[in-house]
Amino acid sequence: MKNIKEIQLSRKITTQLLHLAQISPDKEICGLIGSVDGRASTCYPITNTAQQPEIQFQLDEKQQINAMSAMRDRYEQLFAIYHSHPTAPASPSATDIKLSAYPAAINLIISLNTKGMLEIKGYKIKQQSVEELYLSLLND
Repeated sequence: MKNIKEIQLSRKITTQLLHLAQISPDKEICGLIGSVDGRASTCYPITNTAQQPEIQFQLDEKQQINAMSAMRDRYEQLFAIYHSHPTAPASPSATDIKLSAYPAAINLIISLNTKGMLEIKGYKIKQQSVEELYLSLLND
C-alpha cells in the first residue's frame, strides 16, 4: 500500500475555493495559495488568461507576480496552485501534468463535474509523475 501524504486546508480557504469555482461554472478559475509555517494561510485568486478557459488555465503573469510579491511581504511560501475543472473530474489532465512548473507546490483541483457536490483534490506533480495527496480540513 502506498504511503499517501496528508495536507491540511482550513475550512476558510476550502470554502473560498469552492465559492470561486461555483461563481465561474463555465470557465476554469485559478490562483495561488500562500502558507506560513507549512499551513495554508492566504488565497490569491488570479485571472485565467488561457485562450480556452473552459478547458484550461493560465495564470495572468502580472497578477501572478503581484501575488508572489504579496506572499513575500507577508513572509509566506507558495503552498499551492489551484484551478477548477468545470466539466471534468478533480484529477490532473495531460495538459495540467505537462505544464506543471512548480514541483514543490501542491496542485489543488476543484471539480464541478459531480451533481450537487463539489470535489477538491490535491496532487504533487514532479517530472510528469503524479502523486495524489490526502486532504483534511482544519477548523479555523
